[in-house]
Amino acid sequence: MSIPAYRRFVFPSSANPHLPLIVESIGCNPDQEKVNRPEGYPCYHWLQTDDGEGRITYGGESIILKTNSGILLPPGMPHAYEAIDRNKWGTYYLTFGGEAAGAILSAYAIHEPARFDWESDSILSDILASIVEQLQLGNDPFGLEVSSAAYRFLGLLSKYGQASRIPVTRGIEKLQPLLTWIDQNYDNPDIGLDTLAEVLNTSGRHLNQLFQSIFAISPYAYLIQHRIHKAKEQLAGQPDLTVIQIAGESGFRDASHFVATFRRHTGMTPQQFRKLHI
Repeated sequence: MSIPAYRRFVFPSSANPHLPLIVESIGCNPDQEKVNRPEGYPCYHWLQTDDGEGRITYGGESIILKTNSGILLPPGMPHAYEAIDRNKWGTYYLTFGGEAAGAILSAYAIHEPARFDWESDSILSDILASIVEQLQLGNDPFGLEVSSAAYRFLGLLSKYGQASRIPVTRGIEKLQPLLTWIDQNYDNPDIGLDTLAEVLNTSGRHLNQLFQSIFAISPYAYLIQHRIHKAKEQLAGQPDLTVIQIAGESGFRDASHFVATFRRHTGMTPQQFRKLHI
């Protein structure tokens, strides 16, 4: 099945918040443009090549995605990708989340980041194309059917794909305990550079060098980005929470500081962002 014209389907996160697996977007791009995401993507991100070749870089690693291969990246992993030698690169992609997404991947023994390859006559070659084709009929505005289809896709990927766990760099391995700690403690407004350095039992200077070499930002800037990311999730997924409540739960001392920081990072206020996702 040859890749069709550009297609992108986005589903409101508030439509079915209790589904175990929630598809955020799915689509295809016959001429994939260059993408750079220093903050990563907020959902699990699957990207596969349908035509041509592309290069994807993450955490200092770089791999080539050829036809009949794809990669699954976890939420928040900084990455960039582009076509090789300026040639056309046709891609399909799927982004998803949900309360049970991690458990589903674990049940299928899919440990991200991971690359998968498959034979050209495999069902994996056409399954996303088939999903996109069905969505063009317009019969699934709230993402119920595509959620089930994504669940089946992950099962088939586990069954028919040849997985190769992609090792992260030594720098990422060193930082992983701290990244996990930040995810668990970002709501504490008293966190500073010294606190972050203590988690890894290192100096603030060395920690800053590690973050700059891997993420090209400081440790504290990473923390702020993480707080903004968590605030976005709450703004889009929890409409009953006030901006003041979200500010506190995201680790900001007061709402005015939160609004100013959010505007600086996104170009809009929290309320404006919320209106785009309701």
